[in-house]
Amino acid sequence: MTTTTHAFQAEVKQLMKLMIHSLYSNKEIFLRELVSNASDACDKLRFEALQNPDLLAEGSDFSISLSADKEAGTVTITDNGIGMSKDEVVQFLGTVASSGTREYLNAMTGDQKKDAQLIGQFGVGFYSAFVVSERVEVDSRRAGSTEAVRWSSEGTGEYTLEDSDFDQRGTRITLHLREDDKEFADAMRLRYIVKRYSDHIAVPITLAGEDGEVETINDTTALWQRPKGEIDEQQYKDLYQSMSHAMDEPLAWSHNRVEGKYEYTSLFFIPSTRPFDLYEREQRNGIKLFIQRVFVLEDKEQLLPRYLRFVRGLVDSADLPLNVSREILQSNKVVDAIRSGSVKKILGIIESMNKNDADKYVEFWNLFGAVLKEGVVEDAGNKDRIAPLLRFASTHNDNLDETVTLADYIGRMKSSQEPIYYLVGDTKEGAASSPHIEGLRAKGIEVLILGDRIDEWLVSHLQEFEGKPLRSAAQGDIDLGDDTVDEERQKQLDEQYKDLVARVQSLLSDKVDDVRLSQRLVESPSCVVAQEGAPSGYLQRMLEEAGQAMPSLKPVLEINPTHPLIVRMGVEQDKDLFKQYASLLYEQAILAEGGQLTDPAAFVKRVNQVILSVSN
Repeated sequence: MTTTTHAFQAEVKQLMKLMIHSLYSNKEIFLRELVSNASDACDKLRFEALQNPDLLAEGSDFSISLSADKEAGTVTITDNGIGMSKDEVVQFLGTVASSGTREYLNAMTGDQKKDAQLIGQFGVGFYSAFVVSERVEVDSRRAGSTEAVRWSSEGTGEYTLEDSDFDQRGTRITLHLREDDKEFADAMRLRYIVKRYSDHIAVPITLAGEDGEVETINDTTALWQRPKGEIDEQQYKDLYQSMSHAMDEPLAWSHNRVEGKYEYTSLFFIPSTRPFDLYEREQRNGIKLFIQRVFVLEDKEQLLPRYLRFVRGLVDSADLPLNVSREILQSNKVVDAIRSGSVKKILGIIESMNKNDADKYVEFWNLFGAVLKEGVVEDAGNKDRIAPLLRFASTHNDNLDETVTLADYIGRMKSSQEPIYYLVGDTKEGAASSPHIEGLRAKGIEVLILGDRIDEWLVSHLQEFEGKPLRSAAQGDIDLGDDTVDEERQKQLDEQYKDLVARVQSLLSDKVDDVRLSQRLVESPSCVVAQEGAPSGYLQRMLEEAGQAMPSLKPVLEINPTHPLIVRMGVEQDKDLFKQYASLLYEQAILAEGGQLTDPAAFVKRVNQVILSVSN
């Protein structure tokens, strides 16, 4: 094969430019990424060889070797793993299709520390070599093949391909270091980085010293298989960073060995930063599944439910076959047992933070609270464990910080109050200022303020807590307690406004199911209320936005008999003006709930007409 020159895809060119200009402050992660890729290559060969033993014709002892040449300013990383064919080299090193470069670039913020955390998460770890290199050469020969290929690039937008004399299976990467980064061409520095980030790698990592002596520099015993008493805190943190391609430290972790009917080891970490793809349907990272220390796959669905997708870590099983496939995972009793046990362990970590470290739990909740709420919907078996962990904003506080538990709420309830009141809005700010809760506020009745998109589903599945029903302040009639209502006064108001209510009902019959005097309202003239058992206006809007057809459900219009606008309507003789007032009552109620008007222009015209009539 003659030497040929190829252009990187546009996104890869952009990525190279960023790498060359030293976007990343923590340069030593290049070695972490390249060693991790080498380890993955060995794992892939071990796995493929289960079906094709001939791939191990050159031996089954896997290794990763490092060497540095101070005089030449080079670092070389060699593995005897699966290797790459020419087509695979082009696919993995020259195009965006497999590297995830486009998503990586879209996620970048310009913050060096945060952006550095993204390396590896998108599969662009190889390109971190250009953080320290002015030129990179990759020699590779795929297991089972006799042809080797050389890929080389200076990171200027092009790469070359040619035949290579690399005479073993696997991959050799040679980094020609920049002048300012030749500090990495030092055996002691390489040793330190490997111990810092890659000590847990099960494949032996050897380093050639300046005297030519070769030694293994990592502990090839998988860290998670060692007794917990032999592992210090820093080692756990280092393992988390290595496995997660992260720079943050974990909030908490749990390391467990399960013995009995099934045997497996689990190690789970709660991150201290929100994963970039937390709300994406397809996540790049999940729980790593090992079988007898052999990495098999990174699972995103079977080993943990989706509401725990922020967790990082691994499971190493002794009871699954090495040739396990995703189809087997989906219908395997061992996996079911591991999943159930893992959920309990992770909820235990969260419960421990909640009980023993309030500040750390606040940090956790601010990061992942909205995702944990999904567990109430998805995981009926653990709903009672999750409910006490929930935090809400509340009218009890002056701010909208989510600090109130359901137990806190119950502890402050009046003796005459039966339900736990809540209100869901498009935002917490909107819900907190809603007319629906004016009467409850005035009577000193606390209302939970909910503003996450998951909250409507949450309360539909969490219908009670410790025997107290959860009730929306925007649905059905509302009971402020027998001692809060003057029944005689209410009868007088009903009689006084009977005709007005009937007239408004007649004018708005195509929009509302009923019109009634309100006990909810104190300051606002009107509000719309969903009928008992019907979906709220907020839920209807969410379902419509999702493309789900909704039946035509008319709300109830409640009016405040003490508001000056209602009083004025009671004596208004102009029929046309009364009609404008009635329409405004409905339209402003829809807007206050966060809804949209079908004819905003007509609303504006109506407002102007009423203003002019009042001024005259």
